[in-house]
Amino acid sequence: MELRIEQLDFEYASHPLFQQYSLALQAGVTWLRGENGAGKTTLLKLAGGALTPHSGKIWLDDIEIHAQPLTYRLRCYYCGGDTPQLPWLTVREMLDLHIGLYPGTDEAQLNAQLAAFHLMPTLDQPVTTLSLGQHKKMQLALALSLPVRLLLIDEPFNGLDVDAVAYLRQQLSAPQRLASQLILLTSHLDPQLPLTHTVQL
Repeated sequence: MELRIEQLDFEYASHPLFQQYSLALQAGVTWLRGENGAGKTTLLKLAGGALTPHSGKIWLDDIEIHAQPLTYRLRCYYCGGDTPQLPWLTVREMLDLHIGLYPGTDEAQLNAQLAAFHLMPTLDQPVTTLSLGQHKKMQLALALSLPVRLLLIDEPFNGLDVDAVAYLRQQLSAPQRLASQLILLTSHLDPQLPLTHTVQL
């Protein structure tokens, strides 16, 4: 399994971020490091298809994101700080919305993750009633359950209590996951995970 970024150019109106940027990563955990504004979140969004590079190519195995956009996106998931602005949905409905986009998702696995994060009592609540920590746990429970090859996680430990941090580290360190997924995450603190790569922006 490999993520390849080749000759990528991307800039915002105010400043360029990536010029002829290339990167190759394999299965396991990669820690993406850098100062605020270095482009960590932008790179995750580019790799997940939420942003479009001005030039260059992004490959996941033999699938190029612009040549086969739907196939590519079915194999990756971006877990950031936001969810779609659909305030009328309950937690259960929000999760069902995402599960519908990823055929093959194991709902029993999702329920196990929700239980581990103590979210089962919240399923019939509106998403807007969740605390910041609960909102993050909902996203992480979903991310850990989806059958994707590429998992992109922006600041996974922010807003989590001590027990949730320990559980997340255990999940991201599981040998089966490390062998079957490429996990690219940003973190201002040492994630304390078995790292395959560290990338400095």
